Amino acid sequence: MIEPLETNTGATAGMTTAEDRPSGAHLLVIRLSAMGDVAMTVPVLQTLVKQHPCLRITVLSRAFFKPMFEGIPGVSFYAADIRGAHRGILGLYRLYGALKTLDIDAVADLHHVLRSNVLKFFFRLGGFRVVQIDKGRKEKRALTRATNRIFRPLKTTHQRYADVFGELGYGIDMSRPVFTRKRAFPEGVEQPEGAAGRPLKKIGIAPFAAFDGKMYPADLMEDVIRKLSEDGRYVLYLFGGGTEEKEVLERLQSRYSRVFNMAGKLTFGDELSLISNLDTMVAMDSGNAHLAAIFGVRTITLWGVTHPYAGFYPLGQEPGFALLSDRQKYPLIPTSVYGKKFPEGYENAMRTIAPDAVVSKILQVTGTGN
Repeated sequence: MIEPLETNTGATAGMTTAEDRPSGAHLLVIRLSAMGDVAMTVPVLQTLVKQHPCLRITVLSRAFFKPMFEGIPGVSFYAADIRGAHRGILGLYRLYGALKTLDIDAVADLHHVLRSNVLKFFFRLGGFRVVQIDKGRKEKRALTRATNRIFRPLKTTHQRYADVFGELGYGIDMSRPVFTRKRAFPEGVEQPEGAAGRPLKKIGIAPFAAFDGKMYPADLMEDVIRKLSEDGRYVLYLFGGGTEEKEVLERLQSRYSRVFNMAGKLTFGDELSLISNLDTMVAMDSGNAHLAAIFGVRTITLWGVTHPYAGFYPLGQEPGFALLSDRQKYPLIPTSVYGKKFPEGYENAMRTIAPDAVVSKILQVTGTGN
């Protein structure tokens, strides 16, 4: 069942005149994890520096995420070693000491967790201006509670990020987002041709998610992959990580034609390059959906016990690209913001999304339908 999907981006925040803004200001942007949340900062920062080219940005995050930010004008990256040199309060103070030597003018905390709060405490003591994200926790509790819920679209995470910069005096019009350009196709990745040398549509499939409640059942996903493989007009690239996920994807590669497991085969940078070349990505409510959205790749998302109304819909994607579980059968959806909690029986919610519906959506989005 596909529900109509509304969006609520929120108003542009904090627009100020040029006289109110410091020229050439240097902002520290904090977003340490998780992958999808870090990925969502990328188009916001690209839009920010496009609309405010005088800015300099330093992104503070985990070293693994650095390839996401490569090539953004005026944006530098600083790796936080939160399990090593920057671990604990003393480590964070050491990190603060290093960061303040970069001539930071203000701090934008897009994370707002204990670790970033400690770091902000040091910056505030040092006289720096600090603005933190409003995560909308009260509204999200109202959206997900079992009784007297308020089922309405909330402000998007992208707009919540933008609002932080608005409070700092750099309002962003997120109705005109800037996406990352396509990168060179990575060497060593196969690109089989179709009949008579015709190019095949490149489809990415990311079948996994952090929690079972938002992961499409493996047997249904295999049915989708089988149908696409038998169609003959597509090459499928499978994305995942971890030993068990790699084994699942290897089995799928061995069973079907023009299906390639990418898990563990590429660096993260090359994986991003491959994603940028896709015609369509199929993903859960997960980080891979947001990685594809960085490049403006058309992204079909499958939703289980979570829902786009919580504000995590990939940026720039049409509402019809979302396939949602049937809320008539599972009326407590969304059961939680991240899909970690759900009542007994709701583990089957995604079975209401038929494989044929997924395939039909892929044909529609890729322009290969009859």
